[in-house]
Amino acid sequence: MSRRPLEPGSKVNIAAQRDAARPGPRGTERSHARRAELIAIGRKLFADTSYDALSMDDIARQAHVAKGLIYYYFRSKRGYYLAIVQDSVADLVSFAASGLELPARDRVERAVDGYLRYAERNQAAYRTIVSGGVGFDTEVQAIRDGVREAIVGTIAEGAYGRRQITPLARMGLLGWVCGVEGATLDWIDRPGLSRDLMRELLVKTLGGAMRAIEELDPAYPVPQPARRDG
Repeated sequence: MSRRPLEPGSKVNIAAQRDAARPGPRGTERSHARRAELIAIGRKLFADTSYDALSMDDIARQAHVAKGLIYYYFRSKRGYYLAIVQDSVADLVSFAASGLELPARDRVERAVDGYLRYAERNQAAYRTIVSGGVGFDTEVQAIRDGVREAIVGTIAEGAYGRRQITPLARMGLLGWVCGVEGATLDWIDRPGLSRDLMRELLVKTLGGAMRAIEELDPAYPVPQPARRDG
């Protein structure tokens, strides 16, 4: 079944995706707080453990809750896992989109650093998002596509002052984002570089992508901090 692609430059609706995996309203603040608590527990459990490595019995035992409580709020192990991934990704996207008061380069560095920290601290979830999970999981793919669009939009806004950009400019930035995904996967598997050095490398390669965009479309000039003579 095909999915309608996200509009280029649009803000990813991570919150809506997260809500879609939730059961209907439970009616009390206590139940919402309990659900949030279970997600927080799950984020720790799945931070460096793959989906297949944990059974519902394992999860319930390590979380010190009855298995039925997890089913009550999330309906299934997969529903629970998707809610955890969506919740943690929402934090990543919110962080990347913040810092509007910062200069462009500082904002990009902050976003890239937050991205690397997320991958470093949530390795199993990051691998699932980037690789698409087992087989072709449309919901995980949607999460990944949403993160990509959010990062592209954040960079475009900081570099060009707007999120709506031409297909050429978007493809240039998207190509960089996809490269970041592959490099980050390798980095968490073989952490030979410090996070600071990795961040600087990725920021500099972004400058290269922006210079290529300007060369092909002068309407999108390279921001001063990313110019070779800047």
